Amino acid sequence: MLKITFFGTTTLLFDDGRDQIFFDAHFTRPSIEKYVAGAYVETNTALCDKLIDLHHIDRLRAIFISHTHHDHVMDAPYVANRCRAVIYGSSSAKNVAIGGGVPEERTVVFKDGSEYSIGGYTIRIIKSLHSKPNRFNNDLGVPIEKPLVQPASLRDYKEGGSYDFFIQHGEKKILIRPSFNYIEGQLDGIQADVLFLGVAGLAKADEDMEKAFYAETVEKTKARLVIPVHWDNFFASLEKPVEDMPELIEKTDVVFYKLARYCEAHDVNCLIQYPCTSIEI
Repeated sequence: MLKITFFGTTTLLFDDGRDQIFFDAHFTRPSIEKYVAGAYVETNTALCDKLIDLHHIDRLRAIFISHTHHDHVMDAPYVANRCRAVIYGSSSAKNVAIGGGVPEERTVVFKDGSEYSIGGYTIRIIKSLHSKPNRFNNDLGVPIEKPLVQPASLRDYKEGGSYDFFIQHGEKKILIRPSFNYIEGQLDGIQADVLFLGVAGLAKADEDMEKAFYAETVEKTKARLVIPVHWDNFFASLEKPVEDMPELIEKTDVVFYKLARYCEAHDVNCLIQYPCTSIEI
């Protein structure tokens, strides 16, 4: 049995009873006011400790970073140091790790096609594409070129390139696609039982983009269960009731409606997982 805990945005903890792996690591969730103001912030270590203890994160082997915006990587250095885990990611992720005091020997810079065996897991790295830029997010492809030391402005966390993760564990096959975008043909030959699908941007997508996105993700992988990620408000604390994304950025009710109607029409199971809850597959 494989237990998967969702902590909001795209932070996922995989636990097979022996080894644990994080995909992204973001718990602090500073307010949107701090983001807009460019305020300098740092990891909420008390909250990280609370979640680590509550969810028995005591066998963590690795943290894989999909890209280096703050809502994916901000807390990875603290969690890696607390749990003595290795951070895998782009050169930008390495600079976040080094800036957070992670020893260089516990960092790995990956590239498209890299594959890692960790305990019973095999993780393949797949080059991906971040959702389309907007006025809040216009740094796509920009690297973090030197160690990023906290406290830091959230705008210092540049995107640095995006990646998907294809995880195999025994007979289980899982794909994590954090962003609402696609590279045509990139998932050819990849089949997954479960697809964690980034949906931030789906509400505003036109019919052609929506159709192509589903064709290049759900249909290519032949996934039988789709679980949306990146739908919750990552500026709202995990210690308060979960909120949808701010309407200025996304209309989450429309996102869920579009995804549900697609899954209904294509006989695909769909599950909305609440942050800080677990499922077993």
